[in-house]
Amino acid sequence: MVFIYKSTPSRGIDAINTFSVRWYLYINPHHPKGIDRYVESTKEKIMLKKIYYLTKKSFTWTRFTNALKIIISYYISIIIKKPIVWGYPPIVMIEPTNYCNLRCPLCPSGANTLKRDRGFMTYGMFKQIIDEIEKYTFMILLWNQGEPFLNPDIIDMIEYAHSKKIYIMTSTNANELPSSEYIVKSGLDLMLISLDGASQDSYNKYRNNGSLQKVIDNVRELVKIRAKVADSTLQLINQFLVMKHNENEIERIKEMTTELGLDDTVLKNIQIYSKEDIVNFLPENPKYRRYKITGDNFELKYGIKNRCYRLWTQPVINWNGDVAVCCFDKNNEYKIGSVKKHNFLDLWKSNRMNVFRQTILKNRQLFDFCRNCGEGVDLKIKKV
Repeated sequence: MVFIYKSTPSRGIDAINTFSVRWYLYINPHHPKGIDRYVESTKEKIMLKKIYYLTKKSFTWTRFTNALKIIISYYISIIIKKPIVWGYPPIVMIEPTNYCNLRCPLCPSGANTLKRDRGFMTYGMFKQIIDEIEKYTFMILLWNQGEPFLNPDIIDMIEYAHSKKIYIMTSTNANELPSSEYIVKSGLDLMLISLDGASQDSYNKYRNNGSLQKVIDNVRELVKIRAKVADSTLQLINQFLVMKHNENEIERIKEMTTELGLDDTVLKNIQIYSKEDIVNFLPENPKYRRYKITGDNFELKYGIKNRCYRLWTQPVINWNGDVAVCCFDKNNEYKIGSVKKHNFLDLWKSNRMNVFRQTILKNRQLFDFCRNCGEGVDLKIKKV
């Protein structure tokens, strides 16, 4: 089963539709009606499994109450057009490194257009961040720019976050991985694997300097080791960027997902930056695009709303400790501060951060990186 992330207008009611019944059936598998009768979609089963493991691992009443306070304050802020922040980030993106072993042309790190200094987060800094956020944060996203597994301390980082009962996701090109046994036993919960082509020729058109065979071999080894570790809850998801040169390979990718033993494949639409990217990379099929095209110009299909839930739920801490408002500020143009000099939770509620939130609530188009961002709409998973 394969799904595509597709930008659609926000529909909050869809997110809670029949959820309580389905969740009850999932955590009570011996119920006579069972989840398989009510939840036929593989997508829903995978989503519920993720929610189940996340809740089982990360739930505390403090984290739950904090997330509720953040969500409520976000929607109040939208209504009154003034930033109200009652809690702390339930999700934090932490960048282990902004170095990468591949040269992907639409990635600032791979294309060497990233303007920030390069480096690796130290284990000491990572531990400091986790110790500060663990009371409130239930999930970390262990990537940003760069390949996370190039950081020599990555396994220790995962193990430490796992010891604090934080749900851990990461994203990798899977060309250079440490021992599969170390990964599976580290406590990692979900790994997104970039497998963007069904042949080496297709794969290498975007994943420059990469080897499809290396990815396949590493995936097989991860699946093999995972099967031997009885208590492993690691989910392995193939993330396929749909582009002009590979949009005809979706059926083959579905087959490869099954053959390799991956849990799912997610099709994701690409972010572009120039008219050349339209010609070279944007898929021909409009359903695989997040943009509408007029001549050489492009804009988000559903426009830009004056809101952004990431500013209330998901900040970024770059490898050197600099805090960014979100992952779309790839060069850290709007500086908030550094965890080397300030308490992170103080930065989260700082005047500098609230000025940015206020600006977004009034006019999000003032920032270039906000004009090419999918926030303000949901990324809806749709069967293809």
